[in-house]
Amino acid sequence: MFENLNWTEIIALLLLALLIFGERLPKVIGDGLRMLRGLRAMAQNATSDLSRELGTDIQLQDLHPKAFIRKHLLSEEDEAAIRKPLQGLFDDVKSDLTGVKSDLEEVAAAADFKAHHTAPAAPPQKAPSTPPAASFDIDAT
Repeated sequence: MFENLNWTEIIALLLLALLIFGERLPKVIGDGLRMLRGLRAMAQNATSDLSRELGTDIQLQDLHPKAFIRKHLLSEEDEAAIRKPLQGLFDDVKSDLTGVKSDLEEVAAAADFKAHHTAPAAPPQKAPSTPPAASFDIDAT
């Protein structure tokens, strides 16, 4: 929680808290701890309610909607029946894309070969003698 703070910053924060709250500091610390205990109790109650409703073997990863449906509603056969047609479509698209990629690589290699073996049609143009305009106003900065 305090890994970004070094000791001098923590001491400075404690002194600042002492200056701001003064003699009320013990009461403020007690109220903060009471609030923290209440939040922990609420989290524990929510966890126990979920485990009571969903079963005792509940895990945090099971609360993801896809994992919940996969675990509680679909059997392995149902999941395989859903996955099989989609896997076939995926394989078809993947093979088509692999073919397109190889065609593009051949075209790129042929274009690169042509570019290296042809003479330039026109000699390169000489750079203009006027300097380019400044992209900012010198007086404004």
